[in-house]
Amino acid sequence: MAKTNNQRNKDNNQMPIRSLLCFILLISLSGCASKRDVDDFNIRVEDTFQTAIKGNGIKLFTYRVKYAELPTLEQPHMQRVRQIERMKRSGSNKRSIYQPDLSRWTEQIELGLEKTIAMTGYCREGYLELSRIIEEGRGEIRGECNDGATDADISKFADNH
Repeated sequence: MAKTNNQRNKDNNQMPIRSLLCFILLISLSGCASKRDVDDFNIRVEDTFQTAIKGNGIKLFTYRVKYAELPTLEQPHMQRVRQIERMKRSGSNKRSIYQPDLSRWTEQIELGLEKTIAMTGYCREGYLELSRIIEEGRGEIRGECNDGATDADISKFADNH
């Protein structure tokens, strides 16, 4: 039995929708898979979250983190020695400043801060970053919450020094 033109058009219109739905599902799953979690990092850290509520209701915080134990990574001074040796072999007279790749360490610090804020409920409406210091083995992020302090915040966080 032959299909009518109407049936063929209907079948052709369903194919792009199915493909589109499969594509959206694939993108959604890959987004979930790429989201970092604390367990994705193999370096254990010690962190502190210090809060301060000012008289006018401004909520400030300082998040500090450091290695709990030294990782078994090559130490920065040894990396610098190797870099100088490579420069000598290549005949380069340029003076180079060694800068370690801190991207994963920065990512771990940011994730730790986000998890800490979520667990404590301190900045319910986000925060403004005031300063950031990230070095090999330690980091500090200071910020101000977008929301003002409530009476509940004052009783919960006032003595957190």
